[in-house]
Amino acid sequence: MRVLVVAATEFEVEGLIQESGIKNQDLKVLITGAGMVATAFAMGKHLAENKYDLVINLGICGSFDREIALGDVLEIVEDDLAELGAEDDEDFITIEKLGFGESSFRATYPLPEKFNLKKVNAVTVNTVHGNDASIKRLSTRINAQLESMEGAAFFYACREAGVSSLQIRAVSNYVEKRNRDAWQIGLAIKNLNTFAGELVDCLISSQE
Repeated sequence: MRVLVVAATEFEVEGLIQESGIKNQDLKVLITGAGMVATAFAMGKHLAENKYDLVINLGICGSFDREIALGDVLEIVEDDLAELGAEDDEDFITIEKLGFGESSFRATYPLPEKFNLKKVNAVTVNTVHGNDASIKRLSTRINAQLESMEGAAFFYACREAGVSSLQIRAVSNYVEKRNRDAWQIGLAIKNLNTFAGELVDCLISSQE
């Protein structure tokens, strides 16, 4: 099985690159840069020239759900482009209601049964939330547990390229007023890379 790992930054997958990427010729890593635009462009260009059996998005994220612990590794099964639409005074009109497209995308590859991760929904945004009023507005409109800056764009690119997709993220912080002292980026990246290494080894070895 040929697997492509997609991440916004090398920092988020450095452990996987060191442990698995060097050893395994069936694993490739694509670093896109942060955000939807960079992700969609880099993936579109790469997937037009390379073929894979599975593409996995790895990264850290923020959580709206306080029942999810910092450092937890989760499987995102649905991801929404939360800002894609139009404002009508206090109301938000989705791109679907405008008739110009869609904003919700799903994973298309089932995680192997031996990996029992919690399945969650997420939103993808250009501006990560750090204001109580904007967090409340979003939460009343969309029932999402996590947010990132790339996930839905990743799913979209995979769908357009006709390749199976899987998104795995680890929680580094809660979505709240910016509070760097409470962040657990190191823990999230450590847990993410440990899980990713086990997952990639399982996927590739099962097809040998």
